[in-house]
Amino acid sequence: MASLGNYKENRPMHISANQEKELRNKPGGSNAGEYEHVGAENFAGNACGLPGSYPINTIERARSALAYAHNAKNPDCIRQQVFKKWPELDHSRN
Repeated sequence: MASLGNYKENRPMHISANQEKELRNKPGGSNAGEYEHVGAENFAGNACGLPGSYPINTIERARSALAYAHNAKNPDCIRQQVFKKWPELDHSRN
């Protein structure tokens, strides 16, 4: 089960309008910039070249990120970030 620490929102994610427009045109970036209330450390896309996309602050959003990872330019990177934060979702380890 998720601990309350996973829901902590420390620093909001802010990107400029120009950067948001550019990111939305990249594969998997259609929702970039729509999650201002989610902390920057809670996005799988940040480490994969799509800042502000694929939020993983809750287990439900992490599952969604896995389901939509195929839309990203590098789906394996998205999956790795999700499994890093939510190891219980990595069924290959069980």
